[in-house]
Amino acid sequence: MAATRSTGRRERLRAETTAEIKLTALDLMRSGGPDAITLRAIAREMGMTANAIYGYFATRDDLVTALIADVYTALADAVDTAWADSARRAPAERITAWAHAFRDWALTNPEGFRLIYGDPVPGYQAPAGGPAPDAARRVCVGIAALADAARAGTEPAPDDSGFTWDDFDPGLLHKVRPAFPDLPPAGVALALRIWAHLHGLITLEVYGHLRAQTFAPDKLFRSELDQLVRSLNLGR
Repeated sequence: MAATRSTGRRERLRAETTAEIKLTALDLMRSGGPDAITLRAIAREMGMTANAIYGYFATRDDLVTALIADVYTALADAVDTAWADSARRAPAERITAWAHAFRDWALTNPEGFRLIYGDPVPGYQAPAGGPAPDAARRVCVGIAALADAARAGTEPAPDDSGFTWDDFDPGLLHKVRPAFPDLPPAGVALALRIWAHLHGLITLEVYGHLRAQTFAPDKLFRSELDQLVRSLNLGR
């Protein structure tokens, strides 16, 4: 029994230290940019020896991979929850709920957003398949779901867009087509257009580029969503 308690205590302390290492890495990124993430700098901030921290992460790249996996999964959880919670609502409301969940997460976790979509960590080599393949797939499928909902909420129209499957990366199609087998090439293009609307404005806000231009970024975001919904002929 004593051995079991001792093992449980060690595991708990290890989990707590691992979490502190990750938080310290994000703090360093916040103050010094992505190149500030080094194991030695983290050890110094935490009062650990460099050798001790290597017992938790063998390399800086292992730590960065773990960070990206954590924040990407948190983003996927946030938007998936918003989508599931709005299941009984109209397409326009579901798209709006997903978009607000994405923005809220990004503003609450700006360093995480930058790790996923912004500043590359110098010299970082991601593992084969990417640092967070499941989370990346979930977010990608979520964006396709927005396009699928938009198409379902309008009268079907002839597809004269000229898009074909050859216009898209096979990796993207590998994620999207199993989830939405009836979504045509034009639907994939629509998903990318919706993503561009949302991602572009959120990126400007996360990086502080809107601060000098507007005191009401949320009002601007709501207006952009309204325009997007109207362009999709979904109403409100």
